[in-house]
Amino acid sequence: MEGFESITRLLGVQLPIIQAPMAGVQGADLALAVSAAGGLGSLPCAMLSPQSMQQELLRLAQQPQLRFNLNFFCHATPSPDPSRESAWRARLAPYFHELGLDPSATADGAVRAAFNAQAAGMLEHFKPAVVSFHFGLPDDALLLRVHASGARIIASATTIAEALWLEAKGVDAVIAQGFEAGGHRGMFLSADVSTQVGTMSLLPALVRALRVPVIAAGGIADARGVAAAFALGASGVQVGTAYLLCPQATTGAVHRAALQSAASNHTALTNLFSGRPARGIVNRLMRELGPLSELAPAFPLAATVIAPLRAAAEALGSGDFSPLWCGQNTAGCRAIDAGELTRELAERV
Repeated sequence: MEGFESITRLLGVQLPIIQAPMAGVQGADLALAVSAAGGLGSLPCAMLSPQSMQQELLRLAQQPQLRFNLNFFCHATPSPDPSRESAWRARLAPYFHELGLDPSATADGAVRAAFNAQAAGMLEHFKPAVVSFHFGLPDDALLLRVHASGARIIASATTIAEALWLEAKGVDAVIAQGFEAGGHRGMFLSADVSTQVGTMSLLPALVRALRVPVIAAGGIADARGVAAAFALGASGVQVGTAYLLCPQATTGAVHRAALQSAASNHTALTNLFSGRPARGIVNRLMRELGPLSELAPAFPLAATVIAPLRAAAEALGSGDFSPLWCGQNTAGCRAIDAGELTRELAERV
């Protein structure tokens, strides 16, 4: 299959399977297992401190025969908005009181950092095979440094306009992120969620519009889904949700329980937990406030406000205030080895 051969050659892997980078629920272990099985393991770097990133990259570097993808966010860092935060805290106050918390409390949490010069320096030192970006691309000077490092560059698009913009910037392949995908939408040219379409509509449209290979993402959970994506012109697939129950993932107990329950059949886009639309399992907070709120602080500031509620509830075994990221298709989400899952996904290509 021509597409299969082109993406494996481009990325230097045996199988056209990319493990989606999933910040907060994985580290190097998952990436190592996927790459060892012949796919492309990914390390999400946006929530790692420089010290943690270096430690994880040193672990990957111990397997020089394997290839990996390092993933970064490219959002604009917002200025704090005290009035908006105050209104959001007031809206959440009843929940703080219910859990015996001070509504003005804050909690330390992982900061979602945009790609910067320090991260570029890490790439120049470790020279990963692939670098991927979410929410667009870094500025031209930083992007030039990534190109100069020798890495292949891929990035997420959720519309034809975004895909054409990425291609014009010189990416090596585009990830077609369909509406079904779990976690944060990669949208960056518009904040209008009505522009978002399903994978099987977006994928062929991007294949027709672009000269570079297209990687399908969203709603693909098993070998049949992979085959369907290839039938529509995909050169590779990116899979995330199916890996969440693998032992190499760091998915928390509350999140794992939700994924294995009937609740996982109901997901929605929400900005309550981070300030940016992301797909997760509908929980109490999403039901009672509505999944999208204009009061939520801009990404990523909303996460700091919600952190005390999340921590207190999870200590009680509850996911009422947790971002339970999950795609619409959990059929392939099983507690099996990530390497085995990777090989199963590629059985029909």
